[in-house]
Amino acid sequence: MSDVFEGYERRFRELSAELVRKTSSVGDLDGELKIQKITDIIAEMDEAEGMILKMDADARSLPPNVKAVLLAKLREYQSDLNDMKNKANLIASTNFHRDELMEAGMADSITLQVPENNGDRTHTTTAGGLNRSSDNPVEEELAVHELDANNRAAVSYSNFTIVVFGFMSGTPAYVSRRCRVLIRLCARHSALEAGKKLHAAVVTSGLITLPGAFLRNVILHMYAASGDLACARKVFDDIPVGLKDTVDWTRLIDCYNRYGWSSSLDGLSLFVDMRRQGVPMDEITIMAVLGICSKIGNPVFGIQGHACMIKMGLGLSSGLKAWNAAMDMYVKCGMLAEAKKLFDGFDGKDVVSWTVLLWGVLKWEGLEKGKKLFDEMPERNEIAWSILVSRYIENCFIREAFHLLQEMAAESTSFTSSSLCLLLSACTQSGDVSTGRWVHSFALRTTADASTDVRFSTALLDMYAKCGRINSAIRVFEAMPSKNVVTWNAMLGGLAMHGRGSVALDMFDSMADGGWKPDDVTFTALLSACSHSGLVDRGRELFRAVKSPSMENCAAAVDLLGRAGHLEEAEAVIRGMPMQPNEVVLGSLLGACRVHRKHHHLVESLVRDLFRMHPHNTDHHVLLANTFSSLGKFETADSFRKDLESRGTRKIPGISTMFVDGEVHQFSAGERSHSRIEDIYGMLERMIPRLKQAGYVPDVDSSSSSSRIHDADEDSKECALQTHGEKLALCFGLISTKPGSTLRIFKNLRICRDCHAAMKVASGVYGREIIVRDRNRFHTFEHGSCSCSDYW
Repeated sequence: MSDVFEGYERRFRELSAELVRKTSSVGDLDGELKIQKITDIIAEMDEAEGMILKMDADARSLPPNVKAVLLAKLREYQSDLNDMKNKANLIASTNFHRDELMEAGMADSITLQVPENNGDRTHTTTAGGLNRSSDNPVEEELAVHELDANNRAAVSYSNFTIVVFGFMSGTPAYVSRRCRVLIRLCARHSALEAGKKLHAAVVTSGLITLPGAFLRNVILHMYAASGDLACARKVFDDIPVGLKDTVDWTRLIDCYNRYGWSSSLDGLSLFVDMRRQGVPMDEITIMAVLGICSKIGNPVFGIQGHACMIKMGLGLSSGLKAWNAAMDMYVKCGMLAEAKKLFDGFDGKDVVSWTVLLWGVLKWEGLEKGKKLFDEMPERNEIAWSILVSRYIENCFIREAFHLLQEMAAESTSFTSSSLCLLLSACTQSGDVSTGRWVHSFALRTTADASTDVRFSTALLDMYAKCGRINSAIRVFEAMPSKNVVTWNAMLGGLAMHGRGSVALDMFDSMADGGWKPDDVTFTALLSACSHSGLVDRGRELFRAVKSPSMENCAAAVDLLGRAGHLEEAEAVIRGMPMQPNEVVLGSLLGACRVHRKHHHLVESLVRDLFRMHPHNTDHHVLLANTFSSLGKFETADSFRKDLESRGTRKIPGISTMFVDGEVHQFSAGERSHSRIEDIYGMLERMIPRLKQAGYVPDVDSSSSSSRIHDADEDSKECALQTHGEKLALCFGLISTKPGSTLRIFKNLRICRDCHAAMKVASGVYGREIIVRDRNRFHTFEHGSCSCSDYW
């Protein structure tokens, strides 16, 4: 044991003895004496917590055999301190009165403007101090014990007005401690605007530079907890190197893990800097790093993170969460064999371990093996059930999914908001609105807060929008008592998919009027809405308003300009991008070149760039082949197809899906395996002449995608067009549903020009609303026209 550790330990024991004595005697006091005693207890608990942190840092620098003994002792000390905190917490909550604190000048105040149905009411709560690295339950209770449960819930979305009584009175140390409490409360209740006001107050007052106050550190944690990654990083960079500890580095890395969707690599770079500066890491640091690797699919860095974990000596007894995180990283990166090795090495596997492996087996080995593993699980929680059911839904095994839901109910397994959202996500991906409606109804019947849960309601409106029920999505959105930016983005994205650009722009104005701050996803959705609605000028304005466009913003802008035929302007956007364009950006421009059949020189350049980035992407091979076919270069187009064949790679087949009477029906081009295939082709033979009579003209040029088809006669080309999956699905819908009912078809690829023209005419001939969701958007065909106005 080191002399440094012994010194900290000696001081901790002295503080513990003093805390036991003072906590035992405080209950007999009244008025200012009681307030003074509680204040002393708070200060000594802060110091005791600091001693534990210092002992922990010193112990981790010692040899492993000594470190293990000292860390075990520290866990006992932490447990003793927690017991004393709980006792003091109980005293504060039962004996403290708000008026006593206010009269003594001890409490600061936050005034909450909480809107209610009967008008605006104002609630005032008191706040005490805060330890820099951990919550202090005594002071936390002083701060919030006047709030009832409803007020606490309201804190997360109410407008805050900061009023600090006696802000400049008392010693700087006293005032800074009160500020730390207020900032921590803002972090606890996601009150970002209030936190920003406090940040401004401590900067303008000069408290931010007070030695030993650690205000920058607490502000960093507030921004990180609220998901404001940009502000968190700026505050972090302003903290002197010597005043940043493991907790600070870890909190920011974890913020990148949770919120840095477009900048996750910066989180890994931050971890590298942390190691270079010799800052110790702990289990939570490793979990955050592995989480980033899981999200971006970076097994190389993930393997190194796993190696660091082993070097740290995080055994299963002390680091099961980290081991589960490592297994999750291997699973998400497609390294199932490595994940299984870790799993088999677990002696004390928990339900999380089993669930992580279940996700991987279902993802990489299929439903059959996944169901077998699920049946072997010694314990199954709602997450495991939800993952399994979701996979069945995504693979269109609807009846089997409902049987599993019945089994789940029989085991009395309750659904949480997370599991319900997972089911809705599966319905969204498969287009299964019937199961989505069942989940909606089930949640309203069995979950008390389903109608007020922002996350659930957002997933619900997203499901309705992407399953073709945009009006239902709007009703869910309008009924939500509270919303966040994700909610607005989901609604704007849904309107964009349905080609309702003007409605999306009006809703964006409402979002701005309500004080919501748009993010990258917001502008991407708006640019997409303009793109699908032909609102080129408004889209230009929006793109120019984005100060630092993301990759997704640029891709949407290129798509907007490319669809409108402004290929030179789209190319200029790419040249002006602050980063290298990815395959999505280049693919959008290539698709525009194909549609408008011009800029041959640009196509050649795009071909080189796309092949350099993703030589094995079959979508790009097909798009390039079709582009050259549209330019009349059939030999070049065939060379791309032959390249795929030589590597044994097949392009993704086009599949058109329909849900009829709770069953899934899928059709590919030239489909012959359906149980009613004779009836379907009989309907096709009757339908095509009726469509031609009503004005349909087969677009045989759209089928001439290779030299073989180009050289075929017109009848052969037309025959190939007639058996496209969309038309077969349409025929099945016409013979399987009641006259006048809406037909919904889901296509995994982009609908072709000929099928688009046929659907328009068929909607008028048969008096049907036909809704087709392809990979880009929804097309609603009605009375002989399409919602896209032939602009897609």
